[in-house]
Amino acid sequence: MLSAIIDLLACPVCTGDLDIDATTVICDRGHTFDIARQGYVSLLGRSAGGLRSDTTAMVAARERVLGAGLYAPIADAVADATSGPVCLDVGAGTGHYLSHALDDADPASRGIGLDLSKACARATARVDDRIGSVVADAWQRLPVGDGRIDTVLSVFAPRNVAEFARVLTPDGALVVVAPTPRHLAEIVDPMGMIGVDPAKPERIGNSLSGVFDREDRVVVEHTMAVGRSEVADLVMMGPSAHHASEDEIIARAQALPETVDVTCSVTVSRHRRV
Repeated sequence: MLSAIIDLLACPVCTGDLDIDATTVICDRGHTFDIARQGYVSLLGRSAGGLRSDTTAMVAARERVLGAGLYAPIADAVADATSGPVCLDVGAGTGHYLSHALDDADPASRGIGLDLSKACARATARVDDRIGSVVADAWQRLPVGDGRIDTVLSVFAPRNVAEFARVLTPDGALVVVAPTPRHLAEIVDPMGMIGVDPAKPERIGNSLSGVFDREDRVVVEHTMAVGRSEVADLVMMGPSAHHASEDEIIARAQALPETVDVTCSVTVSRHRRV
């Protein structure tokens, strides 16, 4: 809930500290932001009308996939890489990975789930009382105070490297999850999906260079035996859903065998500020 993390946030207009006043979030200079009835707050610094974000259908597909445990090894690896009680997930999606990253044994554990999508914000707001859900643009200044975060998560999400460094404590960590070229490879062609660029690991390393040093990296890979509906969900939960209709995705899935073995393959890397 927002009250658990309000002291970590900053006004997107003036960067001042924020507080909660009834049904609004307000800063010392009087900038106010309405709290949605679903429990999240929009702290967009400017209009996001031209930006594309995850839809309600994409979020529902993701909740089914994650709820079925298909990506459970990734959530476990993210939790293992997380340290400290305060966590920020930039591109939080449903809040699934953030919730798993918080230490159940530490009463101080709390997290900010930040996403551009209101559908994601609604899902994150209900996933865990220790999490505050915020709508914001990951490519702009994050509505978070300087040096307040122990771990930043970037799970299948954009990486605003300078902002990650700004909000982290001096000994804070950045945890990045990125797909390898083997991820979902068996269904990329038959489902008309966007494949993973083989140069992606190099691009990630280059983007972090000079700001973060990598201290650990593991490959998390396993085979999932999935049915046609789960194949459709694997497509609909990701960026490929922006390039095909739900009916097209379901039709392609119906043309596949009843059960398909699909590879889940990602890297989970942990980085410290230089």
